[in-house]
Amino acid sequence: MDIAELASGKVVAIRGAVIDIVFKEGDLPAIEEALFVEEDGREPLLAEVQAHVDPQTVRAIALQATAGLKRGNKVRRADGAVSVPVGDAVLGRLLDVAGRIGDGAGELAADVPRRSIHRVPPPLSVQTGTSDLFATGIKVIDLLAPLAQGGKAAMFGGAGVGKTVLVMELIHAMVERYQGISVFAGIGERSREGHEMLLDMTGSGVLGRTALVYGQMNEPPGARWRVPMTALTIAEYFRDERHQNVLLLMDNVFRFVQAGAEVSGLLGRLPSRVGYQPTLASEVAALQERIVSVGDASITAIEAVYVPADDFTDPAVTTIAAHVDSMVVLSRSMAAEGMYPAVDPIASSSILLDPLVVGEEHARVAMEVRRIIEHYRELQDVISLLGVEELGSEDRQIVGRARRLQRFLTQPFVVTEAFSGVPGRSVKVADTIAGCKTILSGGCDDWQESSLYMIGTLEEGREKEEIARAADKPARTGGAAS
Repeated sequence: MDIAELASGKVVAIRGAVIDIVFKEGDLPAIEEALFVEEDGREPLLAEVQAHVDPQTVRAIALQATAGLKRGNKVRRADGAVSVPVGDAVLGRLLDVAGRIGDGAGELAADVPRRSIHRVPPPLSVQTGTSDLFATGIKVIDLLAPLAQGGKAAMFGGAGVGKTVLVMELIHAMVERYQGISVFAGIGERSREGHEMLLDMTGSGVLGRTALVYGQMNEPPGARWRVPMTALTIAEYFRDERHQNVLLLMDNVFRFVQAGAEVSGLLGRLPSRVGYQPTLASEVAALQERIVSVGDASITAIEAVYVPADDFTDPAVTTIAAHVDSMVVLSRSMAAEGMYPAVDPIASSSILLDPLVVGEEHARVAMEVRRIIEHYRELQDVISLLGVEELGSEDRQIVGRARRLQRFLTQPFVVTEAFSGVPGRSVKVADTIAGCKTILSGGCDDWQESSLYMIGTLEEGREKEEIARAADKPARTGGAAS
């Protein structure tokens, strides 16, 4: 092959998703520049430059499947980074990492504006902070880990503890309250979940204000690695060009880190701690630092984060946690007890849980709820060995109130109604605080614990308690008569 005759480039090696391409000396494309690999009778394959191997060769990562690719395929430069369509045209549509339509409802018009997926974060001088609460209607989150409009919240949990269900419920919760634009990024998730999300959003009437961007687990690591950038680029367009508030939902950010580790291994980099890529911190920062508020428009991010083997000290988990304002931690032990949502009231936290932000009463009640539940957990070993009867009267009272608080903080969801048959509940923050205050003051000490389980407001629990007592009274009367 005569390199001097190359008008663009040619493929010289293929190793899975890694492609080596030779160009004229001195005419190498820049790092993160997009390349199109021409294939006979097929749409060009999109790749992204990741390294300069020598003065004539670049190493690129394919963002689409490389099956059928061969050495000698011609490569043309895109004269810039990967660009994706943005604006009103993508609302109500399902796109992949390159902005191609995947919902079968027709292609986008040729004049749709496009933006590069690689952008620097806005300078600190133009970023604006926010202390406005983002009410979700979910009691345990609004009380103990309140979300900020224009902030970043992450749902951390192992496999099967309810991260996706919680994110889906938050989407439903925002439908009535939230009138801005929503962008959903499905990162490395199952194809079934993407189909369910599309049907669910169509049925709930929010699809017209939502863009869905998917890089699923059957796609190459390059696609899964870059798909959150595509979603974020769409969100940034509405924030910067249209000055609209955007809700950015990502499920699952751990798969972004995992895809980055795969790409790093394919490129031959030495692994770092626990086998993760040496560039872990900078890759997560490149994504998270772009999620900010500018002027009067904000991007509010709600992210699901898988915790491998329930190990919260995992480098990927700790790196992501460093960037978020609100941490909602899901507990496997609470899920096993049927406490749904299985949010750990002790491990979950938020920088907004401050008297200056949420008010003196909210902060005080949240602190007292945490203290009571934490004390109950300290006593659990004693209870399991000796029984609750061996505790002092004050400790027995604390145990009873803690158990009632845990049950009051459970809640039926709209998205689980089809399985449980129980209609979903949405609770105002004031009602949640009032209910917790009543339980903390002893107003429910003589109630059955089951009366507080899977309810909305405390009034609903009072009705359940009255029904239970009315049913219990004839039974006792009959027993005494006999």
